[in-house]
Amino acid sequence: MDEQPRVIIYPPDAQGTRRVRVDGEILGRATGLGDVIEFLRRAGWMDEADWPAIEWRGGGPEAWTPEPPAGP
Repeated sequence: MDEQPRVIIYPPDAQGTRRVRVDGEILGRATGLGDVIEFLRRAGWMDEADWPAIEWRGGGPEAWTPEPPAGP
């Protein structure tokens, strides 16, 4: 059975921020990858080698602007 991601990064909102959820708790909104790293550090993961699985929704770590609306 696959382990569920413990960290979920939601798609960028209209302001370009992304909600960060760890173990079901929203930790805040990230404005860039540095914020995500800080949230992980505060959650107890000090070293990148120890980070849990991260599920990036709406683009990977390079996506910080809202996706344009779908066409007609």
